[in-house]
Amino acid sequence: MDIELRHLRVLCAIADAGSVTKAAAALGLAPPALTAQLQRIEQSLGGRLFHRDRRGTHPTALGDLVLARARLLLPAVRDLHELAGTGAAGATAGLRIGATNGPIIGGLVQRLTLAYPQGNVTTHTSWSAEELAGMVAAGRLDYAVVGVCGEAAPPTESGLVWRDVAVDAVGVLLAQNHPHATDGEVDLAHLAGEQWANAPGDGCFNDCFVAACARSGFTPLRLYETDVAGCIDLLAAGTAIVLCQGTVRALPGVAMVPIAGVPLRWRHVLGWHPDRVPSEMADDVAGHAAAAYTEVVNRNPRYAAWLAGHPGLGVCRDQTVNVHVSK
Repeated sequence: MDIELRHLRVLCAIADAGSVTKAAAALGLAPPALTAQLQRIEQSLGGRLFHRDRRGTHPTALGDLVLARARLLLPAVRDLHELAGTGAAGATAGLRIGATNGPIIGGLVQRLTLAYPQGNVTTHTSWSAEELAGMVAAGRLDYAVVGVCGEAAPPTESGLVWRDVAVDAVGVLLAQNHPHATDGEVDLAHLAGEQWANAPGDGCFNDCFVAACARSGFTPLRLYETDVAGCIDLLAAGTAIVLCQGTVRALPGVAMVPIAGVPLRWRHVLGWHPDRVPSEMADDVAGHAAAAYTEVVNRNPRYAAWLAGHPGLGVCRDQTVNVHVSK
C-alpha cells in the first residue's frame, strides 16, 4: 500500500487526540475501522507508529519521525492547493462538480447545464470522498457529491458544509440465474456461502458490512475490492456477488435485490464551502441533486416500489435538519 496524504492526516489526528477512539470520533469513523487503517499504514511503513498505556496513545520513535515529516508536508500541500485553486477560480467560469461513484452526478450535470446555460459545468471523479472534500476546501471544486456509510460523518475538511440529499439501501447484484435473483428482498444470512465484491472508498463501509454479517451469524468468505467494471467482471465470472447502492444502473442479465431489514445504508451528501458558494445557490444545487436522485429511482420501478415501503429511505425531504458543518 502506498502512503497517501489522507493516511498522514489519520496519523496526525491520532497523535493530536492521544486516543484512537477520540481520533475516530473526530474523523467520523468507527474505532475498529480506524484501528484497521492504522494497522495497514504501519505494515506499509514497516513498524509500529503508536503504543498504548494507561495515559493514552503515544507515538513510537518511528511514529515521531513520520509525524514530523507529516506536519511539514500537509501544510505545504494545503498551501499548494490554495495557490492552484486561486488560479483555477480566476480562469474557469461555471460550476465544478466532484463526485464519487453514485446515481446523482449524471442527472445533476444535465439539470445544472439547463439551469445555468451561461456557465460551464465540469466534473472530476474519484473513489475518495476525502480527496474531493480537500479539493473543495482548496477552491479547486465548487461542490462534492459523495457517499457515506450509515450515520458516519462526511469528510472533516475545515469549513465545509454538508447536506444530506438521499439515503439508499445497500443491496446485492446477482446474476439472473442466482436462486435469490427474483426475490423481493433477501436475508443476508442466505448469502453466507458467497464471495463478495465492492468498489473502493474511504470510510467504514467494509467494517460495517463485516459487522452486519456477524449479526447474521457468519463471516464473509472473501471481499474483493475493485473498481465498478472489475466488480461486474467478477459477477459475470461467477466469482462473487456485488454489494451495491439500491439505485445502481440496470444491467443485462443482472438483478439488484435489496437486503431484508436494511442492515446497511448509504447516504448521498452534497458539500461546499460557504465562503465561496452563496447559500441560495447551494440550496438550488441541492434541490437539483435531489431531483436527479428521484429520476434515477423512477427509472427502476422494482426498487421504487420497495423503497416506498421503507420510510426513512429515499430523498431527504427536510434537508434543513440534515446539514453537517465540518470542524
